[in-house]
Amino acid sequence: MKPSLLSLEDAKALDNSEVAELFRNHINPGQYRLLKLLGFNRITIKRAEGMYYYDQDGRAILDFFGGFGSLALGHNHPRILAARQRFQQEQRHEIAICFMSQYAATLARNLATLAPEDLNMVFFGSTGSEAVEYALKLAEKSRDPLRKRVAYAEKSFHGKSRGALSVTDSPFYRSDFTLPNNTVRIPFGDAQALRATLHSDRSIGTLILETVQGGAGIIPANPAYWQEVRDICDAYDVVWIADEVQCGVGRTGHFFAFEHANVAPDIVTLAKSLGGGKAAIGAVISRRTLFMKAYGSKKTALTHAQATFGGIGESCATAIETLNVIYDENLLENCTVQGELLLGELHRLQAKHSTLIKEVRGQGLMVGLEFHDISQAMPKGLRTLTGLADQQLKGSLCGFVGSLLLRDYSILVAFTEYNRNVIRLEPPLIVSREEVLRFIEALDDLLSRGVAGIVSAYAKSQLSPA
Repeated sequence: MKPSLLSLEDAKALDNSEVAELFRNHINPGQYRLLKLLGFNRITIKRAEGMYYYDQDGRAILDFFGGFGSLALGHNHPRILAARQRFQQEQRHEIAICFMSQYAATLARNLATLAPEDLNMVFFGSTGSEAVEYALKLAEKSRDPLRKRVAYAEKSFHGKSRGALSVTDSPFYRSDFTLPNNTVRIPFGDAQALRATLHSDRSIGTLILETVQGGAGIIPANPAYWQEVRDICDAYDVVWIADEVQCGVGRTGHFFAFEHANVAPDIVTLAKSLGGGKAAIGAVISRRTLFMKAYGSKKTALTHAQATFGGIGESCATAIETLNVIYDENLLENCTVQGELLLGELHRLQAKHSTLIKEVRGQGLMVGLEFHDISQAMPKGLRTLTGLADQQLKGSLCGFVGSLLLRDYSILVAFTEYNRNVIRLEPPLIVSREEVLRFIEALDDLLSRGVAGIVSAYAKSQLSPA
């Protein structure tokens, strides 16, 4: 007898309250409470296209969140849909563990073509965390057994699996998990500190860095730093892993963010946008010399080969089409142009709303907008009172702004792990000038209410029925 299972059509027909009940009962009740604080619990997305989500009421929501940089091509790009439909209609193979896959081979060749120097050996997985795990293992396997320590940066985020978490600088995510302890933390963007650390500890054989730190609140480093990183790693024979899971695949205006500095790492990780917004796929590209040291013999070839779903057919086919769309539609150029417009307009708003906006930073369409603590944004007479509660209120102004942008202006933005005062802006690379200016106009209008008006509007939104 078949158990009482909901069908796909049942799922499609669920209303917002029914989705909320299932989410609380079976997924994460604590997360639901956070969604409720932002007002995001009132929305069920029915479809998505291009730059927009469409909710249960047909409202178009402009997506400046972009799935933490996962939607370079926007939602349901027609070429991606067509490529996946052809793949299915022709009943092409998905899992080819015992055979060579023409789709994985083609995607590997395309990534090697895009990568500089001898970065031409490619591994496929399903997620960014999996890509980081492989990169760390590859680096360790290619080093002397006495050089197993890994250097990582303060405020880094590399994933939530054990290996990736061991180089993620977050007490919150690390929690009380037992993690590999062969790691050492260094400041981000400080070449002198890196050199001193590698000089004093010759057991360090690997360095992993995000080219642009995402979870830290969008922190880019200047090109001179990356040139020094390359020189220092060469001098101390250290493998440099560039984690570009979030900042790669065109997010900064170059396909790889490290290209801004005219240097190349030894290993680079990719994921998120590589799947065209429809496929879960991660990739690692490494120098051939490193790969051959680690896995180049018949004895070691399968030590860390593709997993069951690594290089799955439709995911690779989707990624092949994604890379072609990026170049056919000149999305790197659009990213540069619209990113400059977005940053320029945000700097203008910072000057206009200096009591609210603390800093604007970023590269391409990966932008961090940092607000002052709410006590600093308050009129001077109220700062003492709010200052006493700043630890509890820290990030609340940022949260109020994000919540109201969605409620009053139908614009979705993201937040950050380490700095709760930062709104993260990562719109799809297809974003137009008009959409950038629409976001700027909405933000300007909202900030013009002042901190008291923003707090009042947010409080009223929490009092209204869910």
